[in-house]
Amino acid sequence: MRVIRDDADGLVLWLPGGTPVLRAVLSDGRHMRETPLHERHRGGRASKRDVWRGDGVLKIAPTGAPWSVWVFWDADRHHRCWYINLEQRHVRDDAGIVTRDHELDVIVWPDGSTEIKDDDDLAAAVAAGRFTEHEAATFADDAQAAIRVVESWSPPFSSGWETWRPDPTWPTPQLPDDLASDH
Repeated sequence: MRVIRDDADGLVLWLPGGTPVLRAVLSDGRHMRETPLHERHRGGRASKRDVWRGDGVLKIAPTGAPWSVWVFWDADRHHRCWYINLEQRHVRDDAGIVTRDHELDVIVWPDGSTEIKDDDDLAAAVAAGRFTEHEAATFADDAQAAIRVVESWSPPFSSGWETWRPDPTWPTPQLPDDLASDH
């Protein structure tokens, strides 16, 4: 990913389509979204080299927030939606940024309307013991807090990121050759 901004307000990263990534998969190599929901949270996890699919995404991690906001466009660079990815607050270490997905997400459409996404996935994670009921309730509260940010049209939604464009001359980021993967 390319760092676009890193300041007191948070971290903004650009991930162009086709960028090599290290993706979390099931220990047998299956991609999470290609696995039936009742199997997705049972068993171990592994990492697999893959590529980011789609037209690229701008990821905004507001300082201290238990979410990041992803900005998506279509192939013609028309703003498609914001996507609030509920996750562990970002922590920096020597290798980069550490976070953990909380399964629950919120889609924010260009008109400002919101839609909770993947509550079924969170319920399956709780049933499998990946998260507790208390943690799931906290994640639901975090989703409502994020929706309040949308409703007040506060940053990053009011910051104009939906009109941001990457420099077309930027090379595609690469993963380090020595980055370990399981598959």
